[in-house]
Amino acid sequence: MTAEPLSTNLTPEHLKTLYHISMTMNSSLEFDEALENVIEATMKATKAERGVLMGVDDQSGELRLLAARGVTGEKLAEEDAYSTTIVNQVVATRQALLTNNAMFDTRITPGQSIIMRGLRAILCAPMMVQDRLVGVVYVDTSMRTGNFTESDRDLLTAIANQAGITLENARLYGVAVEKGRLEHELQLAREIQQGLLPRRKPHLAGYQVQATWKSAREMAGDFYDYFMLNEESFGVVIADVSDKGAPSALFMAVARSMIRSHAYAGLSPRETLAQTNDLILDDAESGMFVTVYHSVFYAGGQSTHINAGHNPPLIYRASTGEATYMSRGGRAIGWFPENPLREVELQLDPGDILIYYTDGLTDAENPMGENFGEERLAQSVLEVVERTAGDILDHIIQSVEIFAEGVTPFDDLTLLVVRYTG
Repeated sequence: MTAEPLSTNLTPEHLKTLYHISMTMNSSLEFDEALENVIEATMKATKAERGVLMGVDDQSGELRLLAARGVTGEKLAEEDAYSTTIVNQVVATRQALLTNNAMFDTRITPGQSIIMRGLRAILCAPMMVQDRLVGVVYVDTSMRTGNFTESDRDLLTAIANQAGITLENARLYGVAVEKGRLEHELQLAREIQQGLLPRRKPHLAGYQVQATWKSAREMAGDFYDYFMLNEESFGVVIADVSDKGAPSALFMAVARSMIRSHAYAGLSPRETLAQTNDLILDDAESGMFVTVYHSVFYAGGQSTHINAGHNPPLIYRASTGEATYMSRGGRAIGWFPENPLREVELQLDPGDILIYYTDGLTDAENPMGENFGEERLAQSVLEVVERTAGDILDHIIQSVEIFAEGVTPFDDLTLLVVRYTG
């Protein structure tokens, strides 16, 4: 057995072979095709009976079988494919190993695979990329005329180095392609989710409505909705799903559709959320839930409100000049059966304002780790109570951004403003 570094034992024929092998191995960036090119070129160059390629798993750091072929190209089972004794030695030393007397070589302890198959000659070389082990190339033979030379060893070392670069390039190409595909799909999903947000504001005399939605990731679990119920009333909804990303986005779409359909069917706000709660409990097994605040506004300033575990809206009363928070109530939708939901009736006066929000707003942090909080939200509203709903919303968002000082949001943020002008 030898374990010397690459020397000048490559013959002109080997150099010519290496050139053609490199061209063959680099002819494709598709990983599976590149893998087949590498194993085929290696078997052909070494005239071995069996050839094996193993790669280092990115997660575990352990070797895993990539390809194992026999002399006729047949696939080999992993347990029958190679000598673990030789492979482990190569991994430990990061150097190529050669033996032409594996059965009786006193410098190695022949393992079961060597003894069972009467292996005679074995060659194994590490695949290195910038001093990093990415795998090993292994070939062997049991034929008496199948001895390997030091030139074969050096050729295999050169092949292994080129194979490592080839497979790493193919792997990175695959990662880039997959990332691009996922980014494209996420962008499409985001566009679809944005398409679920209402396009038309409700038009009812005496009311101004404005809303915004900002996702912390490609997709969000927050959502808002508003819709005309008839000529004399409209509904608004703000909600926050318990999770983030794609699962929450799907859950959000289901919850939104249920709430809308029940509201359009003429159910009261309490019945709308109760029916949605029961249906989600019947069908959902994910353990996810959604907090919801649902209000219905009527001509003349009358309104009905119901809370299912959501942040209570802030209400500004023009008659007193005070900004307070409405009462909490109920449990999140999809959490428990028989949700204790309770409706609250409220008569609005001209100049009154309701601010609906998700905790991505009040939990927004500044560089010191402080939260924006409910007090700052109330103060921000008090600064612009004479303005339109759109101006109020813009001022709140600007206040949060100034407070955060560029800190990246970690949660979705949704804000909805209803101003009653009378």
